[in-house]
Amino acid sequence: MSVRATARLRAEPDGRDGTALPVLESDGPLALRRTRSPLAAYARVTLVGAMSAPLNGDRLAIEADIADGARLTVDSAAATVALPGARADGEPSTYTVDLGVGEGAVLHWLPEQLVSARGSDLRMTTRVQLAPTGRLLLREEQILGRHGEPTGALTTRLTVHRAGRPLLDQQLAYGPGAPGGWDGPAVLGGHRAVGQLLLADPAFEEASLPARLLGPTAALTPLAGPAVLVTAVAADARLLRGILDDAMRELLDGLKTEQTG
Repeated sequence: MSVRATARLRAEPDGRDGTALPVLESDGPLALRRTRSPLAAYARVTLVGAMSAPLNGDRLAIEADIADGARLTVDSAAATVALPGARADGEPSTYTVDLGVGEGAVLHWLPEQLVSARGSDLRMTTRVQLAPTGRLLLREEQILGRHGEPTGALTTRLTVHRAGRPLLDQQLAYGPGAPGGWDGPAVLGGHRAVGQLLLADPAFEEASLPARLLGPTAALTPLAGPAVLVTAVAADARLLRGILDDAMRELLDGLKTEQTG
């Protein structure tokens, strides 16, 4: 039997230079827990997997509303592993994330990796509605197959709207059924870990960054709006995380310097 589950959270300013969580609803395999935040004035929520999911045929969703002025970090306790399950009809699983970031709000969306196991079929969709003065740091990482196995079928789509206008709309597909060339030299070039890091901040309206390489397997691209996108590939999850962590530190340090300079 397939699983249908939706977890919800809402973050609001608590009036004391902090953030409260009046809504924190877990469901099925999606268990949300408030955890200690290393950042002052930020609340932190950690997604803890309560069972093996998603399996083929599952329908999972997370809805997060970051109210005006709130600050929130969302991470996860472990990687999400897409598994084949036992369905005979071959129906794919879906995992949908809907994020709303209000005026003056800040969201750091930093889950662990998504692993596409052999035989799985997952459609992952992340949608963000960002207010004009909202700030977003979002990381996505896909690991194509567990150690020593080929990848499952994986399609991901990331859409971000700022002030109601498109900022980013990106779709990627890997594995069985994906368009030809997905694992060729022009795309992955033999790598099995791929990731994106998006930073949207009104400060980029005054000081946009130029496009450039970040080493041999990563690149920074300014978007048509106050945001930059880092894309990277690597041989494994550890190397990919190192590339994205370095890029994150550089971008955040650069914003701090710009704001205090």
